[in-house]
Amino acid sequence: MVILIDTNVIMDFLIQREPYAQDAIKIVNLCYTKKLNGYLAAHTISNLFYILRKELSGSQRREVLGALCTIFGIVGIDKIKIFSALQNEAFDDFEDCLQEECALEIGADYIITRNPLDFVNSRTAVIEPKDFLELIK
Repeated sequence: MVILIDTNVIMDFLIQREPYAQDAIKIVNLCYTKKLNGYLAAHTISNLFYILRKELSGSQRREVLGALCTIFGIVGIDKIKIFSALQNEAFDDFEDCLQEECALEIGADYIITRNPLDFVNSRTAVIEPKDFLELIK
């Protein structure tokens, strides 16, 4: 199964945000053990580098994000995806639209996010971490 994981789920994993951390840990572990084919959008890495600046030093962020890049495939952002997302008025949030463009490229079965309402117009199925874990039991 191919999944694209949204930034908020990775943040739950990295900074152990409760009550969401345990579900995020399980999903990351399933990707680490290759039971799931997990991907992150390239802009998730740059967003995390910025967001984590209050939590981790620059060298710590580089180490942590490098480790994520060994666990997950990374889907690039290119001109075609950017133009497609810019023209897609079904999404209010451009970043979420880019997530969907990346999910489409890899043929993801699901986008896993804690904000499914941000993806109501997604052409890829969207599911919350807890519901995804129940689904694959």
